Amino acid sequence: MSEKQLTFAPNGHVLTNAAVWSPDGQWIVYDVRSDPAGESFDGSRIERVNVETRDVQVLFESKNGARCGVATVCPKTGRVVFIRGPERPTADWAYSPTHRQGLIVDPARPGEAVPLDARDLTPPFTAGALRGGSHVHTFDTVGEWVAFTYEDHVLAEGRGEPNQRNVGVAVPGRAVVVPGTHPRNHDGSHFSVLATRTVSDPRPGTDEIAKAFEESWIGSTGYLRPDGTRQKRGLAFQGQVVSERGEVFSEVFVADLPDDVTVPSEDGPLQGTDTLRPRPPKGTEQRRLTFTANRKHPGLQGPRHWLRSSPDGSKIAFLMNDDAGIVQVWTVSPNGGRPVQRTQNPTGVASAFTWSPDGNWIAHAMAGSVCVTDAKTGRTRPLTDPSHGPPRPEACVVSPDGNHIAFVRIMDEWNQIFVVNHEVLR
Repeated sequence: MSEKQLTFAPNGHVLTNAAVWSPDGQWIVYDVRSDPAGESFDGSRIERVNVETRDVQVLFESKNGARCGVATVCPKTGRVVFIRGPERPTADWAYSPTHRQGLIVDPARPGEAVPLDARDLTPPFTAGALRGGSHVHTFDTVGEWVAFTYEDHVLAEGRGEPNQRNVGVAVPGRAVVVPGTHPRNHDGSHFSVLATRTVSDPRPGTDEIAKAFEESWIGSTGYLRPDGTRQKRGLAFQGQVVSERGEVFSEVFVADLPDDVTVPSEDGPLQGTDTLRPRPPKGTEQRRLTFTANRKHPGLQGPRHWLRSSPDGSKIAFLMNDDAGIVQVWTVSPNGGRPVQRTQNPTGVASAFTWSPDGNWIAHAMAGSVCVTDAKTGRTRPLTDPSHGPPRPEACVVSPDGNHIAFVRIMDEWNQIFVVNHEVLR
């Protein structure tokens, strides 16, 4: 077990919660936001560092007052997708959740980024285009579809339904061209739609949600349904519900996606209207998996984390308190059923987490160390010395071969990227 510091520059280095490794495991991608948590969206570069040589390459540098960050990597092609805020920002169009977009850059052609999602802000809007901002983009395991969270500028202006965070997907092979009827309109390389359905005022005690967020693709090839058929693409996400007592908390939900997302449902147009948020495509099925209102500590808890599916798609991992109020790793099947508590530790999980490629263990922070937990036995082992400084809670990301874990530690007031070697649990 040995750890290695990769970056040393006196600026911020922020890892996204997953998918930061190049497919060959040689590079780690990050952004340079200044504050440790990355809450100040002030970074101007997307970079990557070589794990062996520590060489740093600039993949993209924003211009004209724009900022960029939250980079992830396509597991097949190595292309990098990230957020960019507005160029030439103005008082009425500054960076915000509704004013950002996804860009894709190929490391072989640094600086040549192309828009992922189109934007059309003028009615009647364009199918396949968004009307707001996308965030935290992740490719599926075959490197084709991209998931993201979304907020709507049109509704944030106070017309019609309220703006609520939702989860969307961007699908390749059908570029979207929008009219130049608004100065912030732009074309996109992918066809984008919402995958989740929220309601303005969820009824207490129902499966209605006011917010969908912190999503993850399910399985490397989807998952098996109880009847033996395979759901090719599905997203696990946190959905914000209201209990019968009026408590607001998050539960685990799933959105099963159709193969063709370009067909609207009877629920409304894909692109929405000037008073209605965009609707998911025909064939999308949204289901609730956990029902924790009667637990001592209801809902998902712990540090901010994205749900994570095991590679075989059989288990969705999340964080929730046990009866003693300690944050533990739990899993639930995408088909539903009783959640299973995977860890029994006296100290709570302290970070977002990722699975190993073989599905045998999970990497996370706990008690000031980067740790690995055996997915079957629940045994947790520390990999780093807590006296060296605690890892940041935003990311513990396993490499494609399972031999390394990338994490961030503060050194001399700046986030720096480290890796730690991992010996497979027996």
